[in-house]
Parts: sequence; C-alpha cells; structure tokens
Amino acid sequence: MLSRMIDSSNYFSLSVRVAICFLVGLASAAQAQLPSGHIDDVFSFLKSANAPGAAVLVIRDGKPVFRQGYGVTDLRSLHPINPDTNFRLASFTKQFTATCIMLLVHDGKLRYDEHLSDIFPEFPAYGRAITVRNLLNHTSGLPDYEDILMKQYPDTPPEKIPQILDAGVLKLLEQQSSGKFPPGSKWEYSNSGYATLAMIVEKISGKPFGQFLHDRIFAPLQMSNTLAYEKGKNEVSNRAYGHTKDGETFKETDQSPTSAVLGDGGIYTSIDDLTKWDQAIRNHTLLSEAEMQPALTPVHVANELPTSEGHNVSYGFGWFIDPYRGHRRMWHDGETIGFRTTIQRFPEDKLTIIILANRTDIDPEKLALKVADLYLGGKR
Repeated sequence: MLSRMIDSSNYFSLSVRVAICFLVGLASAAQAQLPSGHIDDVFSFLKSANAPGAAVLVIRDGKPVFRQGYGVTDLRSLHPINPDTNFRLASFTKQFTATCIMLLVHDGKLRYDEHLSDIFPEFPAYGRAITVRNLLNHTSGLPDYEDILMKQYPDTPPEKIPQILDAGVLKLLEQQSSGKFPPGSKWEYSNSGYATLAMIVEKISGKPFGQFLHDRIFAPLQMSNTLAYEKGKNEVSNRAYGHTKDGETFKETDQSPTSAVLGDGGIYTSIDDLTKWDQAIRNHTLLSEAEMQPALTPVHVANELPTSEGHNVSYGFGWFIDPYRGHRRMWHDGETIGFRTTIQRFPEDKLTIIILANRTDIDPEKLALKVADLYLGGKR
C-alpha cells in the first residue's frame, strides 16, 4: 500500500511538472506570437497608398516573426513598399565597412594598430598617430569632410555641388595639416573615418570597396539584392527613393553632394536581405565569436558622454553597444537626405528589430524601441 501511495505521489508530481512545462511552453509561444498585432499598431500611421513609408522586420529566436512594408517607394510610380524593397542604409552601413576591415585582419593582411601613414605614405604627418582602431571607434580626430567640402562651394545650393567619392574624401583629408584632436583623446562621430576605412579596404585588398563587399559579405551570405550603389556602374533594383516632408506633402530628396561616399553610408538593401545579415551575426558565419569581440568592446576616452540612461557613450567597431532598460544591446542608426534607418539587436533576448524608412519625419529608433518594449516588458 505504501509503495502504491509513493508511486501515486510520484505520478501526481510528474503530472504537475508536465502540466507546468506545457503551460510555460504555451506562454512562451504566446509571447512570440502575441505582439504581431501590436507591432502593426505601432506603424499604422505609415499606411498609405500615396506617401513614402518604411519596411519593418522583427526577428525572434532566429526567425522573422514580422515583416511588413508601409507606404510607397516613390511618388512617381506609387509602388508599394515590400520586404524586398531596397533602401539606402546611411550610417547603418558602418557595421559592414567595419566587417570588411575585420575580415582583412582575419586574413592577416591588416592590423588594428597599423597607422594611417603606414598604409598611405603620402598622408600628412598628422596621420602618423591615427590607427585603424581609431578610425573604427571614432577616436581618430580626422576633420569632417562634409565641412571641408561645403567650404569649397560657398553660397552654392547643394544640388549644384558635385558629388564626392571616398577617394575624394581621402584627398581632402590629405590636404589638411592637422586633425581636430590628438587620436585616442576624445570620442567624436566621424564619417571621414569610415570613408577612409573604405579606401584602406581598397588599398589592402586590391579590389574596389563595393567589389570587396560583394565578394566577402553579400555573396557568401546570399544577400543577392544588396550593393554599394555607384551611379553609372550598377543599379538598385526595387529601389526606394528618399523624401522630405514639405508642409502637408512630400518632396523627393534622394541625393546630396555626399551621397556617393560608400564607406560611411552607401549600401542599399532590404529587410529580406538583412534577415540573412542578422543570421550571420548570430551564427558567426563570417567572423568567429573571438574575432567579433573587438567590435563589441567599448572604447574608453577622457570625454565619455552620458546617454539618456546615464551610461557613457559605448561604441565598438560600427556598433553602439549601450544597454536598453537593462537589456544588452548592439545597435546603429542611419540618417541621410531622404532616409532614416535603424537596427536594434538584443543578443541575450534573441530579438532584432530593423526599420528602413524613405522619409525623414519619423524616428525609427524610437519606433523600434516601442516594439522592443512589447517583447521585453517595458513601458509602451
């Protein structure tokens, strides 16, 4: 009798555990599926048949759980934005540029502590103290190429200023006699640094930057519709054009004098292709976990600036890495004429949110974090 009671007790205990596990599983599945309707609510204001909009991707546990387009690619065709619509990434591009450099380090062809003047002997003396690492983490002190360019065309409308290329950026920097501050002493976001990194890729690899991107990142990951756009050399399929709000309407504002610079923001891609990029980061397809670690290690300098959460600005190689509401985060925004973009990755929560917009009157990062709150349990 006693043994039967023990057996019954064990059976009851096992049944309870099985039931609890089943309910937990249901709850987890519900958590993964429940937010989809709420996500659509976040972006409902972008639904339109005659206004630019955005493409939205949410990846949970390695799988896309939400992929949706809102608005149109341009005001001429009124073609709906779809998951395969290609947007200009703007500074979202920087993580790809950084990966190119990291791949060259992986190949043994480059070191992070190499100096700019080691790679470009003709570079002025101020380049002797600037390392590849300084360029990657925005501590180089290089002058702003945009400022230099605009000073060369005073009182000239932007549309009348010739577009500059990465090689032109390097040439402008070579015409300067000094940087803005001693390398490594301050952190200051630098598009000049990433245009210079693109030229380093060309010099070390012997390939055009766009070709290196294709051969070492896009082709291996089967990102077949992703490219570094070069007018006259290639074409962007399923292209979204940039727009700016003009009163109650929109006007197309797709190109600026700096739009042809590739290293700091020239990649076009879609949320469908970025699904493959996110998977490659998660699975360490291109770089091992150890090789990726420098990109996720924050630089520390004297002028560390606090963020809205009280943390200092944390930047690695092509990634901001400060947390969000206690959750580990790696992220980057993009902002250029006509476009706003963001990628928000929460590695420990297995959550990625990507928003690509072809209009400048919205804040993709803020919208992405509203979506994150649906999953992470924060305030909406």
